[in-house]
Amino acid sequence: MSGPLSGMKVIEIAGIGPGPFAAMMLADMGAEVIRVDRAGSVGGDPSKPNLEILNRGRRSIGVDLKSPDGVETVLALVEQADALIEGFRPGVTERLGIGPDACLARNPKLVYGRMTGWGQDGPYAQAAGHDINYIALGGALAHFGRAGTKPTPPINVVGDFGGGGMLMAFGVACALVESGRSGQGQVVDAAMVDGSATLMTMMWGFQALGIWGAFGTNVLDTGAPFYDTYETSDGKFISLGSLEPQFYAELIARTGLGDEVDTSQQMNQAAWPELRDRFTTLFKSKTRDEWCEILEMTDACFAPVLTMAETIEHPHIQARQTIVRDNGLPQPAPAPRFSRTPGAISRPPAWPGQHTDEVLADWGFAADRIAKLRESGAIK
Repeated sequence: MSGPLSGMKVIEIAGIGPGPFAAMMLADMGAEVIRVDRAGSVGGDPSKPNLEILNRGRRSIGVDLKSPDGVETVLALVEQADALIEGFRPGVTERLGIGPDACLARNPKLVYGRMTGWGQDGPYAQAAGHDINYIALGGALAHFGRAGTKPTPPINVVGDFGGGGMLMAFGVACALVESGRSGQGQVVDAAMVDGSATLMTMMWGFQALGIWGAFGTNVLDTGAPFYDTYETSDGKFISLGSLEPQFYAELIARTGLGDEVDTSQQMNQAAWPELRDRFTTLFKSKTRDEWCEILEMTDACFAPVLTMAETIEHPHIQARQTIVRDNGLPQPAPAPRFSRTPGAISRPPAWPGQHTDEVLADWGFAADRIAKLRESGAIK
């Protein structure tokens, strides 16, 4: 495997959303990640592709974690691993026998990553929840939307993935660096409520400075007409991000409004409603492609608003290979990029339990031991 994490061995206790995303990121960066799926979920036709792209880059084993032999199988793998990640509610892995104490007793250098919504402690720790709830309590959701409307969830990218899985991957990578120096493992408590709050750090600073006002009235939350999206004549949309004075001046000049708009009044909020009306009418007078001809690749800070299908076809996305095809499936390429040890998609998504015997053999389990585990139902 290539990638800066090449040589690292990670065990992923199968979950949903942020846990698999963290595992995918680690695998994309070269780590050998083994996904432990529930024995009851094993299935699928290996001759057909698994379309769950989030599960790319890992092999899968099927283990019955309610079986003592199944638990011992995981603990035996832990002895050889650098990290383990799980996404259950607090206390679940302890009850299963694969909690931090049990795992660190078998491998004191292990990094044990825990992904939850609310965190390992606190009043909400045992409550159910989803992305929308975590970003609500973390102070992010209240600021997504336009003035006069209710908050709008930005799909589940802020809690599950940005504030969750990416935070977990970052935490595990940090702990791996530290364990390489100290020879000691530790527990990483990654919570989506914490991560979504962290993503709002700049806005907390703005609030302290007195430059963050009411919902939907600020420069970055659609309050400003020069930082927003607009519909075009063909029912599509374009985006503007002309914040700095020189970029705003470029926008005004290229849209032909130079004789009508005083650029020195850019930050005069009293003038914003009229400017928004003007922009709305103007941008609806041409197609999205026509606006691309005028504004694309200029300092006006412009980009067309593309769907996933359209993104694949855009020249910049193609030039950087931001979206690639792996086993026929279009998907985002590994990121970020490295000059010397680039990440890569190492394998397509596995079906649950597809590699049980293969992985256990590779990790030193004798053939007769694997056979006995299969006979007992501990693995599948």
